[in-house]
Amino acid sequence: MTGEPAADYPQMAAERGRVEPAPRRVRGYVDGVLVFDTVAARYVWEVPYYPQYYVPVKDVRTQYLVDEDHPRRLQFGTAQSHALHVNGVTVAEAVRVFGDDALPGLAGTARFAWDAVEWFEEDERIVGGHPRNPYARVDALRSHRHVRVELDGVVLAETRSPVLLFETGLPTRYYVDRTDVAFEHLIASDTETACPYKGVTTGYWSARVGDTVHEDVAWSYQYPDRAVGVVAGMVAFYNERVDLVVDGVPLPRPRTHFAR
Repeated sequence: MTGEPAADYPQMAAERGRVEPAPRRVRGYVDGVLVFDTVAARYVWEVPYYPQYYVPVKDVRTQYLVDEDHPRRLQFGTAQSHALHVNGVTVAEAVRVFGDDALPGLAGTARFAWDAVEWFEEDERIVGGHPRNPYARVDALRSHRHVRVELDGVVLAETRSPVLLFETGLPTRYYVDRTDVAFEHLIASDTETACPYKGVTTGYWSARVGDTVHEDVAWSYQYPDRAVGVVAGMVAFYNERVDLVVDGVPLPRPRTHFAR
């Protein structure tokens, strides 16, 4: 197998600059203190893959905002930078408040840095760096397809009982039971990532093939979101970084933002 990248994988439905209302109650906390509470947030696509939340300033407890007197012209308009000051701790450049020249629908909204607050949709905490995309769907289905994972001719995993995870805008991910993984070729990594659809990873692995180490080719969720709970403890590999053979057919490596 050549490992040559295939054509770009299809993009998400929404494009950069799209703004639409978010129907969910959205709240943000800092150190247990409620900073905003709104049912009028906007989804804003700063990139095509997923949106961010913009919160009406009227729904923000502005006593926790400290004006840094640093207006900036950004892609969606002029924004005034604010720090967050809660319980004696200050987080610089945590909030951008947009003025009258903003994209339609964004004047008078605040864009909070994701890591600056703890986010809730309704009563459920969300992780992963961004809200769930309303145009994305994630399904995890059991299968008896024959899946083999290789890298430079070395078999890293082989199974006839995978779970196939279908996520809008991404290639199918093939989750494999640990007993079907050749861990002698894998090296545990300290990498941790979070996904708003699946949860926080509890393991990453690099692959050693000969004298070469291919970093972070596989991952696992020990405690995934309940919607995809069937993948708990299983191992998936980046289609973009390994060679996959499904039912005897080699799959081309897709070209996504996860490719290296």
